[in-house]
Amino acid sequence: MRAAVLHEIGQEKLEVLDDVEAVGFGPGKVRVRVRATGLCHSDLSAMNGVLPQPAPFVPGHEGAGEILEVGDGVRHLKPGDRVVLCWLPACGACPACRRGQTQLCLAGFMNAGTPNFRRPGGDLFGFAGTGTFAEEVVVDAGCAVPIPEDVPFDIAALIGCGVTTGLGAALNTADVAPGSSVAVIGCGGVGISAVQGARLKGAAEIVAVDPVASRRECALKFGATRAVSPEELADAKQHVTGGEGFDYVFEVVGRSATARTAYENTRRGGTLVVVGAGAMDDFLQLNMFELFFDEKRILPSMYGGGDVLRSYERTIALWRAGRVDLAGLITHRVPLAEINEALDQMRTGTALRTCIEI
Repeated sequence: MRAAVLHEIGQEKLEVLDDVEAVGFGPGKVRVRVRATGLCHSDLSAMNGVLPQPAPFVPGHEGAGEILEVGDGVRHLKPGDRVVLCWLPACGACPACRRGQTQLCLAGFMNAGTPNFRRPGGDLFGFAGTGTFAEEVVVDAGCAVPIPEDVPFDIAALIGCGVTTGLGAALNTADVAPGSSVAVIGCGGVGISAVQGARLKGAAEIVAVDPVASRRECALKFGATRAVSPEELADAKQHVTGGEGFDYVFEVVGRSATARTAYENTRRGGTLVVVGAGAMDDFLQLNMFELFFDEKRILPSMYGGGDVLRSYERTIALWRAGRVDLAGLITHRVPLAEINEALDQMRTGTALRTCIEI
């Protein structure tokens, strides 16, 4: 089968090969035909080494498709079922799951260290235990979540990561208060989803911050009340909040510099939500006095900060009701053979989400 492969960490381009085999099928597993997958910035971060990932590997973790085969012991799925792939499934038994913090379950991370592809040259890993830039993937049955017939594969793929992460940051982690002021720093697919989440919660002012003009224009269409470049943020803070700072600031970039900017633009007693996934050697510096004196809450948000399966269901309900726009997030479409074009679209900021059709 075909798959896009990164041979070494740090390479900028993927090689689309046709001699890749999905492996590991057996009891408790399912084999999935991938139909659509989104390119998430985390894929780029894994490629350049910001996020830890063994190589060689097949990127992609935001995908949807249909079940081809189920292993022994799998009762809730059958061939032909339409599914979204969940890269962070909950085991239901660990301390985090028992506390109701299923998004912190580490069981899914264990899959990332086991090769799930093979080619004549040796084993390949799948990013985050999945690897959706491939025609087929073998995953634990818990990673394949059934979706209704009316949800297109491209929409379902977005729900598998970016939309769930961004919406959840506003709905679950921050629990944005009606009438509040919000700033979202970084307006790709996840940031725009956070904008939509803040709008759903009734925020009065939503300022979208991004260096790319086209993304700022998009943010206004999705519910932002103002869209500014990073250099214009100080003026927006003065105009919207009288210089006090925003009630909620979402950092959706994953860098200490933007996290520091987010902290400085959060009002005293306000909330900074860290959504972006950054590098382990990139440290955010805060002094002990400001932590005490400003009483700003710093809330990291992992995969939307709530139960993933419930979040999927909620997002589908909101999409059906026309309360969130998911189709509008897909600004570009490319076939798997042109995956490197999608990478360029992500790097330049010209795309919110590129759908790779497989």
